[in-house]
Amino acid sequence: MNQPREASSPAAEAEAAVELARLRAEIDRVDLALLELLNQRAGLGCSVGELKERSGMPVYSAARERDLLAGLVRNNPGPFPSAAIEPVFREIISATRSLERRLRIAFLGPEGTYSHLAARRHFGEEAALVPTATIGDVFAAVERSHAELGVVPVENTTEGVVTQTLDAFIGCELTICGEVLQRISHHLLSRSGRRDDVKRVASIGQVLAQCRIWLERNMPGVERVETGSSAAAVRLATEDPGVAAIGSALAATVYGLTTIEAGIEDRLDNTTRFLLLGREAPARSGRDLTSAVFTVSKAQSGALYRLLDPFAQGGVNLTSIQSRPMPGKPFEYLFFLDMEGHRDDPSVARALADAAATAYSYRVLGSFPRATAAEASPP
Repeated sequence: MNQPREASSPAAEAEAAVELARLRAEIDRVDLALLELLNQRAGLGCSVGELKERSGMPVYSAARERDLLAGLVRNNPGPFPSAAIEPVFREIISATRSLERRLRIAFLGPEGTYSHLAARRHFGEEAALVPTATIGDVFAAVERSHAELGVVPVENTTEGVVTQTLDAFIGCELTICGEVLQRISHHLLSRSGRRDDVKRVASIGQVLAQCRIWLERNMPGVERVETGSSAAAVRLATEDPGVAAIGSALAATVYGLTTIEAGIEDRLDNTTRFLLLGREAPARSGRDLTSAVFTVSKAQSGALYRLLDPFAQGGVNLTSIQSRPMPGKPFEYLFFLDMEGHRDDPSVARALADAAATAYSYRVLGSFPRATAAEASPP
């Protein structure tokens, strides 16, 4: 049982008020010092922007931002929480970068999708986010210079590869220039916020699959409706009180819906990997991934073995192997390989050359700074 607090004396209250005023004045002084330092940083950013413009260097550097944030977390003595460093400095970087040039970032829209969430968290509020209708439209926006960069989902820890993204690389000359790991937490959203009102549950197919067990246990017999995007499902829920959408907390805010249940994904480690698409290849960073796509002759016995063997012989670790049907050639396939290292690393360059010698055709899709699980943005 809690004991009632003893009333403090007027003298003690007066002393506490004086001390509070002193601490607040000290905080104000520190805030002004922070503001002065932020403006110094902004001035340096302007100088960097002028140098980049004169020399033709890209405004965005995934490796620079990754290493800067990692260094800040590593050198943080506290008590400022390390978990807060990344979102705070993302916005500082975004604001400073906007003085160089406001980046246009294409993403799979509309607003409120998980691609929107990943783009906003990675590039900050000062980036100009450009929604598109399809993943293919993200590629087209960057190819036609309607955006400097594009954000597309490529794989999820629960449901695997996003085939539309792999297929969009066919015939495309863009390069992969970075990756973003985004923790995905799904919310069940409706107008009323009452589970008893729900007659149908709507979302994109991948999202419905990521919540399959929860839906079977908690909403058996309720119809599931597949939509083109999670945000399209949220818009449907705004129009129909009998529809609950599975979407992000951001979508609930954007469209004014109420959360029935938060965190309904079946796996707590549910994470989506997004690729950053651009027209300029990033420099070697020392911690990179390389993506390439190969075709082999189906008439050649052991062709896939011969394609993969140079990587094993050269000690190059393959982190992913995916196959996709080749357009116009039934039962022939494209093989997408992800490997540790940069295409300019001697071991990677040698393995790629040896694999290309056995392949019918190949193209390197990009060498880019690698994200780590520790860098995954919170949901």
